[in-house]
Parts: sequence; C-alpha cells; structure tokens
Amino acid sequence: MIQNKIVIRYQDGRLVKGITNNFFPNKEIFHVVPLDSPLGTKPLEVSIPDLKAIFFVREFDGNPEYDDKKDFESNKSVIGRKIKVVFKDGELMVGTTNGYQPNRPGFFIEPADMLSNILRCFVVTPATREVSFI
Repeated sequence: MIQNKIVIRYQDGRLVKGITNNFFPNKEIFHVVPLDSPLGTKPLEVSIPDLKAIFFVREFDGNPEYDDKKDFESNKSVIGRKIKVVFKDGELMVGTTNGYQPNRPGFFIEPADMLSNILRCFVVTPATREVSFI
C-alpha cells in the first residue's frame, strides 16, 4: 500500500504532518496518521471542506529558508496548464494542473519550482481567493 508523506493546512491555520494511504480527491474524508503519534494510534479523520490544501512532500521538514520560485524555467516544457493560485490567506502558488474546474471541490497542482519540497498539492477550491491560467 502506498504511503504518502503529507502536510495538511486547515483553513483556520492549523497544520498536521503525517502519512496517508487513503486520500482520494473525489471523497470528502480521508485518514492521516500524524507524524508525532505513538505506534498503533488510531488515524485522524480529516474532512476536506475544512482544509486549505494537502501538500504531498519529499520531506516533512523541508528547508524553511527556501522560498519556492514562482516562475517556470524557459528552456523546459511543462505538462498541463500553467496556473496561479492565490489562497484566502494570501499564499501564492504557481505551477501546472491537468484538472482545474471551478465547480469542483479541489484540484491538483504541481509546483513550477522543480526544487520545491512539494511534489504536488491538492488545493481545496473554497480556500482560494483567485485561480487563473497563465
């Protein structure tokens, strides 16, 4: 079973780091085992409408000093449509998507910055202020 390292950001600012193996973008609920929980702890139930985004990451800590680039390398082609997302809290993400539709509860974005600790992000549509193709 695939275990994904994720960082969950709630719309109220809370943050949870952990592992999930049952996230599906078409379901409203999934489970995460928080990073700091003792072995055998029951997974935490997470409701997608409460979230800002789910970040699928390389490492839990990443590099807090690193600031992701917000533009694409001109000599590299991209897969998907280039997109800019501004969250309600002001955070900006730039990347590519294959599935943004404004009437859906969420969509995936892959960061423009190839060195980002974020592999991909599931953006919860109601947590956004602005979404535009670039």
